[in-house]
Amino acid sequence: MMKQFRKLVAIEPLGLIPEAVEKIKSLACDTVFYDNMPSDDDEVASRIGDADAVLLSYTSRITSQALSSCHEVKYIGMCCSLYSPESANVDIRYAQSRGITVTGIRDYGDEGVVEYAVSELVRCLHGFGQKPWYGVPREITGLQAGFLGLGKSGGMIADAMKFFGAGVGYFARSEKEDARRKGFKFMPLDELLSASDVLFCCLNKNVVLMHAHEFECFGNHKILFNTGLSPAWDETPFLEWLEGDNICFGDTAMALGGEHVLSHPKIRCMNVSSGRTAQSFVRMSEKVLSNIESYLGK
Repeated sequence: MMKQFRKLVAIEPLGLIPEAVEKIKSLACDTVFYDNMPSDDDEVASRIGDADAVLLSYTSRITSQALSSCHEVKYIGMCCSLYSPESANVDIRYAQSRGITVTGIRDYGDEGVVEYAVSELVRCLHGFGQKPWYGVPREITGLQAGFLGLGKSGGMIADAMKFFGAGVGYFARSEKEDARRKGFKFMPLDELLSASDVLFCCLNKNVVLMHAHEFECFGNHKILFNTGLSPAWDETPFLEWLEGDNICFGDTAMALGGEHVLSHPKIRCMNVSSGRTAQSFVRMSEKVLSNIESYLGK
């Protein structure tokens, strides 16, 4: 028989489907699900209290300061992407030092991100609701698409670009055999930037590769997409680059650096997470529940 948590607390809204919430509640003797976000570390700590299990989404943080006064915690479930301890919104290193298990999920909203990238690029190139980027409507066919990072979502966008007839190049920590078989070209960063008509930044949170030199290499009359959770660039050279004949797309203010840049005439932002679809909530819920069940089933 599967073990149960003594007390499970969700410190903020999680976006889980009702069926998953009910199943999670059955896996704890006592549960508390908050419907708003905590304001600071003290409130996070207060909400966790004597719970042995904690759930959170991507909009709040559990720092070492907040966790230091919560002595009963054994499990933290991140209902959001976990790529590395450095990019996580939980202090995983501290949690590990306390013997606390931290789990996260991946690859639950990528399909929506791909649709967003293709949709906005098509609108830009064809001139749907705006002037055509090249003066006359054109297809993706023959475009040179560059990628910073070729993980799950980057790889899916690259597949879509290839399907529509674009050339695909990428820069990553190492060449990927699967990408080579598809004909994607592994390139030095400077070479990739100068060769790309459109650049897709698909990096982990807080990874910055675009500095002044890189924007200089990227050049003018270029299209930039950021599909990550934080900017892939230093803001000053990015804004200077935008003063040229360039344009940047990002689905949220967080991806672009904050609300203060959204009024820029060269930035296109709906300020809605393109990965948060009905299907993504189902995938997320299934993965969160699976993590919990795996932990309790040990």
